[in-house]
Amino acid sequence: MQHSAVVIIPTYNERENIERTVTALLKVFRDITGWQLRILVVDDTSPDKTYEVVHELHKVHPEVELLLNKKKSGLGGAYLVGMAHAFGPMGAEVVFEFDADLSHDATKIPLFLKEIEQGADMVLGSRYMPGGGIPQNWGWHRKLLSGLGNIVIMVVFTRFTIRDWTSGYRAITKRVYEAVHAYLHSERFSGYTFQIGFLYRAVQLGFTIKQIPYVFADRIKGYSKIGPEYIKNNLLFIFRVRLQEIIASRIFKFLVVGATGAAVQLSSLMLYRWLVPSFEYGFLTTFFAASFLSIESAIIINFILNNGWTFADRKLEQGQYVWKFLQFNLTSIGSIVIQLALAAVGEATIGLRPLFTLPIIAYTVETGLVFAITGILLGMGWNFFAYNKFIWKKK
Repeated sequence: MQHSAVVIIPTYNERENIERTVTALLKVFRDITGWQLRILVVDDTSPDKTYEVVHELHKVHPEVELLLNKKKSGLGGAYLVGMAHAFGPMGAEVVFEFDADLSHDATKIPLFLKEIEQGADMVLGSRYMPGGGIPQNWGWHRKLLSGLGNIVIMVVFTRFTIRDWTSGYRAITKRVYEAVHAYLHSERFSGYTFQIGFLYRAVQLGFTIKQIPYVFADRIKGYSKIGPEYIKNNLLFIFRVRLQEIIASRIFKFLVVGATGAAVQLSSLMLYRWLVPSFEYGFLTTFFAASFLSIESAIIINFILNNGWTFADRKLEQGQYVWKFLQFNLTSIGSIVIQLALAAVGEATIGLRPLFTLPIIAYTVETGLVFAITGILLGMGWNFFAYNKFIWKKK
């Protein structure tokens, strides 16, 4: 039984290139066994009438199909329309993204298919891994822009295994498309941002992604469609997406809740030190008692906010509140011990004394506040582990 793959080629004013590209692909197809390979050209009603050339090619090569967009939809829009058609009416199991100007090396297609056969969900052609490369005739500014752009994406996304985030040479299985495409149906993915957005979502969802090195060839005819907005749109996208990912992460929510609890603890510490009568009995002092009460106040706030926000996907049932709150206190003992130990040791070794006064509000920062902040930071690490392990366990 043959598998089915479709090479999607978006075009806009590629009349001079499309026949050469289709011919190169068909030549490669002839040597591939076990796969039925076809070509789908998605043309945005090019002013140079690229679609007429494709229509003539179809007469000679029925495996070449044309999908005509009535208006210009951009690279991302063309690929989404093409994928819907390829995976739908054409019955493809795999689609390729391929440039109309033959910048992509068609002879690498068998290697892509081999990775798919071995279980890959998606295969990337990479210019930035051993064996890959970019045109030698590119100016230094274009080389810098391309290479540095990928480094910025890797750093911002903190995902370094993908070496070429902006590559437009890819093989994508139907299961990846079905999981990702709904995420990309918006205006901001109509252009080149589509490439980064699609790959980012696939990585997020944990799909198996393999990489094949290839040397990118500069176009011989026509001109590149990449303009100044390419850089701006991609930068805005990667920083916006990364910020959204951070804000949605459990650790960020935990830190916000922790900061809220810390604010409650520090403010109540000052209040309790004023309310609790002065006494000293060994290590039990007014400061020690005030520290304990302020910690418990923070624990109550943390329990409420963590249950309602940080661990909202594992929210406790109403009948669990009392028992889980007791557990919450017990698991927080580690943090309490850390904080109280720091308070006791700090007071005994360094003492409670003023350090400096904040201007405007005229608040004096003393060593006791430093002990409390240090204890909070160390205790938060323990708390995150304990809450995940004991209180809000995965269901």
